[in-house]
Amino acid sequence: MADVVCSTETREHWMTSRTLRRIMTAAAGVAVAAAGLAAPTLAAPTAAAGGAVEYVNLGDSFSAGSGVSPIAAGTPESCWQSVNNYAHIVAREHGYRLTDVSCGGAATEDFFTSQQKGSPPQLDALDDRVDLVTLAIGGNDGDVFGSAIKDCVIAGVSTAWQGSPCSDRHKRTLMTEVRTGTYPSLVKAFTAVRTAAPNADVYALNYPWIAPRTNGFCPALPLAGGDYAFTHRLQSALHDAIARAAAKTGVTLVDVASASEGHDSCKPEGVRWVEPLITTVQPVPVHPNALGERRMADVTSAAIDR
Repeated sequence: MADVVCSTETREHWMTSRTLRRIMTAAAGVAVAAAGLAAPTLAAPTAAAGGAVEYVNLGDSFSAGSGVSPIAAGTPESCWQSVNNYAHIVAREHGYRLTDVSCGGAATEDFFTSQQKGSPPQLDALDDRVDLVTLAIGGNDGDVFGSAIKDCVIAGVSTAWQGSPCSDRHKRTLMTEVRTGTYPSLVKAFTAVRTAAPNADVYALNYPWIAPRTNGFCPALPLAGGDYAFTHRLQSALHDAIARAAAKTGVTLVDVASASEGHDSCKPEGVRWVEPLITTVQPVPVHPNALGERRMADVTSAAIDR
């Protein structure tokens, strides 16, 4: 399929609404008693009666591959789900039958409710016939990362990129939101996935690093010099929440973050897995590029094949 070029209106929508407010770039009545669920089988999934493995991918823009062309046929342009996201790559290489309902901008609440007109809750894609589920979600909950990138860039401008103004002003609020808001929402979502697809092996990805671990200055991701380490720590807090929620609910963690060390958005093209804010490689910045989605697929495949 030829590359799909998004409209100027859609691109502007991503650059503002999705990229800056809900960068990462995603339950009625399900009990948190998921701690009692059995641990998943750490082996490649097998389909009943020798048929194709039924594989469902859920999640946000990092899961959808938003920004990586071409857009998958039959999916909403506003979701920007790529035919070259990690799930499509895994499915092609393993011969799985894929249903991908990931969508840019998704938060855990969109597992349970319609994200937009014409898009059913993501959990609707699951049933007892599904063999394998992958997902990446949580970065949009509480608008934590959208706020962090936007506020940190603005704070950097206000101090001529000196000091750590974003950490000074927002660290307590953002870290608290991840601990008290995102974590329980992840537990709720992961529990619901296990319940809706009781026969599936379920894998939750964390996120490739956006900012480097140490402070400095990166013109392509223009934060104040002292705020890079804070942004990295904030993402680390999200990864911890994902890992704890996965352990609590019997979901297998796919540690994309560890694999992406040294490939953050401040690295050169061809090395970085995530594009910076000021980018010419793809129209959706601060999201995985084609290399990033390829590497996310490699890490996911390795986890599935253990």
